[in-house]
Amino acid sequence: MEFFIISLLNGMSYGLLLFMLSSGLTLIFSMMGVLNFAHASFYMMGAYFGHTLSNLIGFWPALLIAPILVGACGVIFERLTLRKVHKFGHVPELLITFGLSYIVYELVQLIWGRIAVVFPPPDILQGAAFTIVNHSVNGLQFFWGGVPSEFCQTTDAMIRLVCSPFPATRGFMMLVALLMLFSLWLLLTKTRVGLVIQAALTHPETVESLGHNVPRVFMLVFGAGTGLAGLAGVIGGTTFVTEPTMAATVGSVIFVVVVVGGMGSLSGAFLASILIGVIQTFAIAFDYSFISVANSLGFNLSEALINNSLLKLTVSQVAPILPYLFLVLILIFRPKGLLGTREG
Repeated sequence: MEFFIISLLNGMSYGLLLFMLSSGLTLIFSMMGVLNFAHASFYMMGAYFGHTLSNLIGFWPALLIAPILVGACGVIFERLTLRKVHKFGHVPELLITFGLSYIVYELVQLIWGRIAVVFPPPDILQGAAFTIVNHSVNGLQFFWGGVPSEFCQTTDAMIRLVCSPFPATRGFMMLVALLMLFSLWLLLTKTRVGLVIQAALTHPETVESLGHNVPRVFMLVFGAGTGLAGLAGVIGGTTFVTEPTMAATVGSVIFVVVVVGGMGSLSGAFLASILIGVIQTFAIAFDYSFISVANSLGFNLSEALINNSLLKLTVSQVAPILPYLFLVLILIFRPKGLLGTREG
């Protein structure tokens, strides 16, 4: 039981990291119709900015300043380059953001090197947020924080004792992602700024006639979206690893999240993030192949089937392609996404 709970929480925490990334991309697309191929690069910039600032002024100030710096970079990029090609359609937008991703990748290697940097979390986030102890006699027990190592040891061979800690960094990631979701919902639905943003999406001429600067609104939304990616980068960098290929690791997955959830749907991105995070985590955790499952069920497979290399593949080996299989199924049976309103 503790294995299921910890795996579920790990899947949800990874899914919420994907949401922190995809929320900014969804916000940009819903406002501007721009699929920002460099969005994961802003995520990587957040991690490296956070690493450098953390060494200079500490983690908590870096957590606030690094996303602002990334958002400022997004504002500059939109103002100087993206705005100039926006009128030419989607292909130039895709090409210029695609080129930016390579520029950021090369700059990161030039400045910080080609190997991973050490970006530890603050002391309060090191260790376990809580520990689940499964005792064969006393049952399932829950403890805040970590437990002493001797607590998880027993000399009785008849007693099964398993301690499963949940990292504090993952718990903090989940908390920040949920606060981000709530804040975005309040901003877009309960404030005047949110109303202007939504109106500028559907009726830009009317909004401009009322005295609002629509290009400036677009620029600020692009900066806010990239700033959210920077915030995800600071937290993801301390939770996982900060290295030059971290953008490529999540870059394609966040586009899967946006399409599966529904283009421009924030609630859809949240649902898709959780589903993909949980599916991948459980797929990695259950390391079984078709052959091992068939043998456990008592089926006698032929020698040709036993020697088939495809049937020897375990679920964990195919876990990286599961989000893309999910994407294909969504595009076939529900092209507008889980909670989307736009076709394609």
